[in-house]
Amino acid sequence: MKFSISREALIKPLNLVAGVVERRQTLPILANVQLVLTGQELALTGTDLEVELIGRVILAEDAIQSVGEITIPAKKLVDICKALPDGSDISFQLDDQKLILKSGRSRFQLSTLPANDFPSVEQAKGGQAFRLKQGDLKRLIERTSFAMAQQDVRYYLNGMLFELTKDQLRMVATDGHRLAMATFAGDIDVDQTTQVIVPRKGVVELARLLINENEEAEVIVGSNHIRVITTEFTFTSKLIDGKFPDYERVLPRGSTKVVLGSRADLRQAFARTAILSNEKYRGIRMLLSSGELRIVANNPEQEEAEETLAVDYQGETLEIGFNVSYLLDVLSAIHGETAKFSLSDANSSALVEEAEADGSNCQYVVMPMRL
Repeated sequence: MKFSISREALIKPLNLVAGVVERRQTLPILANVQLVLTGQELALTGTDLEVELIGRVILAEDAIQSVGEITIPAKKLVDICKALPDGSDISFQLDDQKLILKSGRSRFQLSTLPANDFPSVEQAKGGQAFRLKQGDLKRLIERTSFAMAQQDVRYYLNGMLFELTKDQLRMVATDGHRLAMATFAGDIDVDQTTQVIVPRKGVVELARLLINENEEAEVIVGSNHIRVITTEFTFTSKLIDGKFPDYERVLPRGSTKVVLGSRADLRQAFARTAILSNEKYRGIRMLLSSGELRIVANNPEQEEAEETLAVDYQGETLEIGFNVSYLLDVLSAIHGETAKFSLSDANSSALVEEAEADGSNCQYVVMPMRL
């Protein structure tokens, strides 16, 4: 295996792949990145056995002297590339199970492990396949991922539901206290409704990779894996084996009180009152009356914050408590000018949406708090 490549051409796929490689791995080879040179394509692969990522770069024909495959320490290769000056060319040569890198007057000799020992995620069998723009996929993730649970004993909540139906892709995340749901309507040609749960690390990693907004990605949903393929990378993640809660039952129906307010004003008012909320429970009280919303926070030090906002609301008075962090997360995720709160009483969940007509593809449910 002998080839040369520019530092800039290598560092882009290398940075993508290195993000997946585990720092504290049980198998030494999982700290490595696999290099496979076939034809003019150099493929770099990193995995932690849950998520696998393959980055690709095309080399000039005269830059290749011999093809082959090997694995080398990922972090060391990243550090070497970052430390070399811009515009450098790097030559790679495998010599007696050592990989020699040369660039200008610099020379590095890295230990290797055989590529045959590198674990690979099995090919997704069968399943559903569809295409959509990277930007659409990323938006769905960004608008829902904050509601995923972290290290919950209900392991199926530590990830995100991908639901495929005819002409629709829906993502749902919940931690049991709040729920986020975003829906994409488009040319999703599937022959049956499919639900899979993608683990938290896979969701976070995928959002990081989707940077070419208008370029299409192919998504393949198998029984054990989800795979996303673009011209620059192939991403594969194992799925969580479990049943996601029936989210339709959580969505509040028949709310009797509707509040419309400026999203930016609400967000700023909640952020200010949050300063004096209880640091552990983050509770705030919303006191609604005709045309007005008062937001009040107290803490154990007997301190208090109060904000008063003009809102579009006509109805009887209502006092209801919420975790202010959850409300701030929702108001950061939606993008419209006006936020719409649908409420029933002090013990029922709130449904938060964008008030604009085109914002109906995102819905957020926040459970109330007793204060």
